Amino acid sequence: MSQMNLPQPVANADSAPYWAAARERRLLIRRCRDCGASHFMPRHLCPSCWSDQLDWIDASGGGSVHSYTIVRRASAAAFAPLTPYVLALIDLDEGPRMVSNILGSDALQVRIGDRVRLTFEDRGDGHLLPQFERAGQAVGTLAGAGT
Repeated sequence: MSQMNLPQPVANADSAPYWAAARERRLLIRRCRDCGASHFMPRHLCPSCWSDQLDWIDASGGGSVHSYTIVRRASAAAFAPLTPYVLALIDLDEGPRMVSNILGSDALQVRIGDRVRLTFEDRGDGHLLPQFERAGQAVGTLAGAGT
């Protein structure tokens, strides 16, 4: 299945810098200048102290699997040919947790605690979606694609 058929990211005022960085193959997270907490997803206020004094910082791209599920029944028709695929909670090395897919030919072998590294999925027109792969594994497509 062509990645062009998958939904493209939609930026808003809070997430535009995040998506612009993704186009450059960079993962940005927010850090609060007042309390020092790092967080993901992009938002206007710190979820820890409600400050609006936030900076964008580059994340290393490393993390570990906090939890995961194997999606066998797609929530939308565009994802049906990709099933089964892995949807995971990733604990970034910088502290925040984010939801992402695990890509690669061995994605279905993922386990809680596995180390992962950042990769990007091309969604067309320059849109890149931050995703992860198991550390030490080759970049692939959503698990199950073409199988």
